[in-house]
Amino acid sequence: MLTRYRFRFVLLLMLVATPATLAEQDGDGSVAVTGELKQWHKVTLTVAGPYARETDTDPNPFTDYNLSVTFTHESGKPSYTAPGYFAADGDAGENSATEGNKWRAHLSPDKPGRWTYAVSFRQGRGVALEPVHRRAADASVPVVPCDGKTGSFEVAETDKTGRDLRAHGRLEYVGKGYLRFAGSGEYFLKAGADAPETLLAYADFDNTLARKKDAPLKTYAPHVRDWREGDPAWQGGKGKGLIGAINYLSSTGCNAFSFLTYNAGGDGDNVWPFIERDTKLHYDCSKLDQWQVVFDHAQARGMYLHFKLQETEIDDNRRGRDHNADVPTALDGGDLGPERRLYCREMIARFGYLLALNWNLGEENTQSTEQQRAMADYIKAIDPYDHHIVVHTYPNQQDRVYNPLLGGGSVLTGASLQNSDVRDCHAQTLKWVKRSAEAGRPWVVAFDEPGEASFGTPPDPDYPGMERHQQLPATVDDVRKHALWGTLMAGGAGVEYYFGYKLPQNDLNCEDWRSRAKTWAYSAIALAFFRDHEVPFWEMQPRDDLVSTSGTNQVHCLAKKGEMYLVYTHQTTRCALDLSHEQGKFKVFLFNPRLGGALVPRETIEAGGKVPLNGNPKASKESDWVVLYVKQ
Repeated sequence: MLTRYRFRFVLLLMLVATPATLAEQDGDGSVAVTGELKQWHKVTLTVAGPYARETDTDPNPFTDYNLSVTFTHESGKPSYTAPGYFAADGDAGENSATEGNKWRAHLSPDKPGRWTYAVSFRQGRGVALEPVHRRAADASVPVVPCDGKTGSFEVAETDKTGRDLRAHGRLEYVGKGYLRFAGSGEYFLKAGADAPETLLAYADFDNTLARKKDAPLKTYAPHVRDWREGDPAWQGGKGKGLIGAINYLSSTGCNAFSFLTYNAGGDGDNVWPFIERDTKLHYDCSKLDQWQVVFDHAQARGMYLHFKLQETEIDDNRRGRDHNADVPTALDGGDLGPERRLYCREMIARFGYLLALNWNLGEENTQSTEQQRAMADYIKAIDPYDHHIVVHTYPNQQDRVYNPLLGGGSVLTGASLQNSDVRDCHAQTLKWVKRSAEAGRPWVVAFDEPGEASFGTPPDPDYPGMERHQQLPATVDDVRKHALWGTLMAGGAGVEYYFGYKLPQNDLNCEDWRSRAKTWAYSAIALAFFRDHEVPFWEMQPRDDLVSTSGTNQVHCLAKKGEMYLVYTHQTTRCALDLSHEQGKFKVFLFNPRLGGALVPRETIEAGGKVPLNGNPKASKESDWVVLYVKQ
């Protein structure tokens, strides 16, 4: 009897202990490929690998494991080696898990057909911090039985249409001043929100905290009504405010928004991807899964994602040139050390599959040229999709920052401009469009922070609270004329609007994008003009020298010699277009940038001299117009 009771006791202990033991065991190396297996859609490969916790240090699941998956189309091209990441239990966004044995990599396949995968999974101290192709013989060892796994899956054609970016493909830098969709072949112009910079300081994201009284967490309550049945949410209905905000912005016709992914020590001090603010080698799996839900939805709604990887307070705070540890929030004091390498890798591994984005080295970036080059080189080496890379800097530091990075000076493909007066947008865009072209590597130049720091792009005049702000450095109309059309007419690739910090719904506390409804409407009209009327802006050159009032900042010209001339004017009198170098007839069309709509045909004119701009004779001198000349 004693033996029988002892047996039952041991069995009871086994039954109690087994669930915990099984829950914490390593995976069996099995591979699952999930997602909509269609061209340009997100495909997720999940490996059942080593069991780990976010807080583990020996080994650290973020630095000491290198999962990379090579995806190859059956034709042999393309082939992408995508970095992978620790994904806790594979469902962290829903259950806030911090541990598990799931490891992931993503693909957005260019082509339908059969794709193969080959898993490389290594373990070793700091093995995640170098690209696979750069890793020489090291102390890493294969993770058995995961390393070397291979397989295949079939990808169908995309079924998406309209605004959904999966209908168009990946945006690529093609050596011109504009990005182009790899699927549709269309060139891209953007317009959207640069604010709030603390977009991701959202109360519904796990472990997201407010540290400053003037930078509280957001709920986006005004946009909960914009969430629609069938839209994503998490954990029983979280996320509806931000998902609704994206729905609203997309519905206006705009197609871009920006956000900081790390701002500890900055103006907001409420966004970071780590498990804790100052624990930079351990990432928050559930928070980042929730970010991914938002970004995936944005892609489906046609939105370009502007990743600002750091704020000026984080690059090295203009101190630390001797690399002292006096900037605790900085990543390696601005250098490309382990913190910065891991940060870039994690952002690319988790979000690089997205089709339309740029990696911005930092807002108002003050890293040295050498540090900027090193960071950009590392991003390019890690990112399998070779996304657009830019840098943003202070208005008075453009020459110092951008000139050394032109041409072969870096792998940058563009500039993210800021100024203090919207009236300077045209000239500053034109400057960097021309300088980059002359240097042999044309940049994609966008105005991402136009306007005076305190006010930026103001809310609509009738928005609540604006009755106290009658005298502004720039009105909504000024922003339309100088920031929007001024940028586009200089060969710029688009504009994002900064909200300042003194007006309602500002750069740190904005939760209601309806505050700028007029600006979104004007932007949508501009984008529709180029799209609907098939204006080949990517083949046109800024030619302000062809309009008689050039130099006044009142009239601008884009030209495709011999075929089309586009003129934007703030006035309807005393303007002329010089067609003395042309012959034949040109049909003239008028377009209203305030109301949009169809082109209004005017007369046909004979080239060979200067011709007056044919605006609306009833318009006031303050009205702006677009005049299009098309060769017959």
